[in-house]
Amino acid sequence: MSKVWFITGSARGIGAEVAKAALAAGDRVVATGRNLDRLREIYADHGESVLPVVLDVADEAQAVTAVQAAVDRFGRIDVLVNNAGFGLLGRFEEIEAADIERQFATNVFGLFHVTRAVLPVMRRQRSGRILNLSSIGGVLGFAGASVYCSTKYAVEGFSDSLALEAAPFGIHVTVVEPGFFRTDFLDGSSVRYGGRRIEDYAAHSAELRSTYDGYSRKQPGDPVKLAAIMVELAGTAEPPRHFLAGSDAVEMATGAIERRGAEIAAWRDRSKSTDFAA
Repeated sequence: MSKVWFITGSARGIGAEVAKAALAAGDRVVATGRNLDRLREIYADHGESVLPVVLDVADEAQAVTAVQAAVDRFGRIDVLVNNAGFGLLGRFEEIEAADIERQFATNVFGLFHVTRAVLPVMRRQRSGRILNLSSIGGVLGFAGASVYCSTKYAVEGFSDSLALEAAPFGIHVTVVEPGFFRTDFLDGSSVRYGGRRIEDYAAHSAELRSTYDGYSRKQPGDPVKLAAIMVELAGTAEPPRHFLAGSDAVEMATGAIERRGAEIAAWRDRSKSTDFAA
């Protein structure tokens, strides 16, 4: 049966590739983004199979309106892809509080707004798939990405808990954890850097920006292949709770899990000693 997808951040990157893959599979797509004209241009050849809808996920009212437009047009939403987001890089002290709030407004609260608007639709259907885009930065921390990683850790905790809450209604939640994919994520259209100059961090900050500038468009991950996997996840009877995307993500996550296991083992007795005496 043809599915209806609701995808945030559909104008470029992973979101656009997922939309294209879903359409190629014969599904219908609600393609959302902040620039409606751009969406109409991108999906002009897909006719009635695509509904372009303006949506800034940080605006809760827009999320409600966009979901209602999807239901009015297609009658249901089978797959929600929470993809919209951006990267804010730099040492924590280099980033202004207002910029941190904007990062959370999009990457975390925006994801909450859209999910809150979609869940009643899926509950009525007693079915649905939610694919939340996290990052390898939601599995382990990176120096120079403390704020960005904190938003992705929030997505991880939310997704794990929401999966338990939604399961009785036939709704599956998968958190997708990409490594470095060859999109525009590292160029000026997506990534932002902290604006406060602190001399102690200056050398590291210059090196960080130079490294990422040089890595942009050379990342190993193929967004077309990831999009195909996400279509597969949407049709799998028992999808995974977490899906690591990319060989780099697998290697980094494996190392992080091994380090955590060794730490637990080394401190097990002291950890258990904090209980009340039997």
